[in-house]
Amino acid sequence: MFSASVLALSRRPLVRRLVTGAPTTRRVVDRFVAGDTLDAALATTGELTAAGLLVTLDHLGEDTTDATRAAAIRDAYVAALDGLAAHGLADRAEVSVKLSALGAALPGTVALDNAAAICAAADRAGTTVTVDMEDHTTVDTTLETVAKLRAEHPWVGAVVQAALRRTEGDCADLAREGSRVRLVKGAYAEPASVAYTAKAEVDASYERCLRILLAGPGHPMVATHDPRLIALAEGYGRDPATFEFQMLYGVRVPEQHRLAAAGHRMRVYVPYGADWYGYFARRLAERPANLGFLLRALLTR
Repeated sequence: MFSASVLALSRRPLVRRLVTGAPTTRRVVDRFVAGDTLDAALATTGELTAAGLLVTLDHLGEDTTDATRAAAIRDAYVAALDGLAAHGLADRAEVSVKLSALGAALPGTVALDNAAAICAAADRAGTTVTVDMEDHTTVDTTLETVAKLRAEHPWVGAVVQAALRRTEGDCADLAREGSRVRLVKGAYAEPASVAYTAKAEVDASYERCLRILLAGPGHPMVATHDPRLIALAEGYGRDPATFEFQMLYGVRVPEQHRLAAAGHRMRVYVPYGADWYGYFARRLAERPANLGFLLRALLTR
């Protein structure tokens, strides 16, 4: 209920103007976003990888309805991959892409073509791409696009959301040899007809899905900050080279370092770019403490 209310409020133009226009908002944004520029993202990537962490870069932007804008986002990802290669970081960092940012709302194969160009750039750089999942209306088309990309680039990662009722079945389908699958809880306000709405239900679904992925021959990417679920994956008995943990930039940083020090693959999801509002709103909706931190910043400017 809290998450859905915050997300609904964040869509109001007045709220967006208030949040994005307040100078003190930047203090809060900087907790979750590495910066507006590629140079800032590469600097953050260098710092994290030097500390033994892995990285996935997300150039922020979504819901693109203009082909020129979609092409610009594609080019930004190609530049990021070239930058990772030039800085010697490609063996420890990949990129995450949203199909809506690449033109999924446009007719034809715009998003697929743009995603394929990004995958080709990743191949040249010697790294990988993960295709983010968005709201429930996009699941089928996103998984279909992943399947098409995997025909040429079998390392393309898929993302599934435990909040959706269908996800156990998707996990069973995706838990194949060589299949990289990121399991998240889900950060979108979804109707009860397709999603679990109570936290306990989402947590239980995540555990069921996680066990399916850990039991399979694929490469699970355990994207959670939940100590109980982390302990489940740690204690499952899998070779640490065959799966990884993932956490958001700026969240549970000591735990990220603990997992890396324990010999686990620990990847940090690092967003960057000027179009940060949608991502930021979802981070606020996840925890009341995040929203409280923003409100205090706005009131003390």
